[in-house]
Amino acid sequence: MLIRGSRIEAVGEQVPVPAGVDVIRCASCVVVAGFWNSHVHFTEPKWEGAASQPAKILARQITEMLTHSGFTTVIDTGSVLSNTVALRRRIETGEIPGPRILTAGMPIFPPNGVPYYVKDSVSPETLKALTPPANAGEAVAAVDADIRGGADLVKLFTGSWISREKVLPMPQAIASAAVRAAHKRGKLVFTHPSDLDGVRIAIAAGVDVFAHAPEQTRGVDGAILKSAVNQHMAMIPTLKLFGEDNNIADIRRVVRQFDQMGGLLVFGTDTGYLTDYDVSQEYEQLAQAGLSWRDTLAMLTENPARLFGDQTNRGRVKSGMAGDLTILEADPATDPSAFRRVRYTIRNGKVIWASR
Repeated sequence: MLIRGSRIEAVGEQVPVPAGVDVIRCASCVVVAGFWNSHVHFTEPKWEGAASQPAKILARQITEMLTHSGFTTVIDTGSVLSNTVALRRRIETGEIPGPRILTAGMPIFPPNGVPYYVKDSVSPETLKALTPPANAGEAVAAVDADIRGGADLVKLFTGSWISREKVLPMPQAIASAAVRAAHKRGKLVFTHPSDLDGVRIAIAAGVDVFAHAPEQTRGVDGAILKSAVNQHMAMIPTLKLFGEDNNIADIRRVVRQFDQMGGLLVFGTDTGYLTDYDVSQEYEQLAQAGLSWRDTLAMLTENPARLFGDQTNRGRVKSGMAGDLTILEADPATDPSAFRRVRYTIRNGKVIWASR
């Protein structure tokens, strides 16, 4: 494979290697398109002040959180927008090696509906900035403000856990207004649905992506999932998030049923909210849900590129595509651990992480 600049120029057994180019020799490796993690967060305190933190510190944190797992593109589904935009800017200028970042900025919550776990984890200053819109007009204003600030997508909580026992649904008018405003500006809308009501509100509003599988599955049956599939919605399972949940088998059932109906599944881990950064359990849970290694590979590559309308640029190893590659030490067709055994992460033709 030959990469010239930031693009794949040629692929095949007989590709001539020009003199003087850097060569990565990788016997027994498997080369795939660069991995996407479509659900992360830059909300841990260590990311604060990303505009001015030493580059060396940020680079180490990016490595620990993302690039050592092969991720060349990540979707931040909720963070302080200005901070994440600053981090992205430093990556894009080449100051810090890292993945491409698409961000939602601050999520939009139901009135009086900031989740209890968010209240418990953010600073008082950030909490003040999380004031939910009280009506449809304020929802439109919130969407507009995020997009002007650099957001690439919009994140809603159509169902918000305001306590460990209660999910507060987002008023339909607010959800629908936010979706219309985002779509008018060409942006996708993600949602945290939580339960059946949150799923129904998202479908009625025209949301594009379930940022999680619903953790309360009661009533989430084939009919409701078929409605979502018919609207071309996608789902990010984030099964590791529910790994200790007594309901995990039924959550996996929802994911598998959605897939069997033709729904688009996309890989994501909620890394950043989950702070151990280990992706192994996500891969294991997907396998337990009945998904094959080919399904998982598509979730990491082709499916998210398709979701974002970027399939002519990313998601496959092909001449003319972006030089985003993940190089594995083993073949996922024969080794269940292969997806987490990353040797190199390459973005735009440059190695941004190497295992040795």
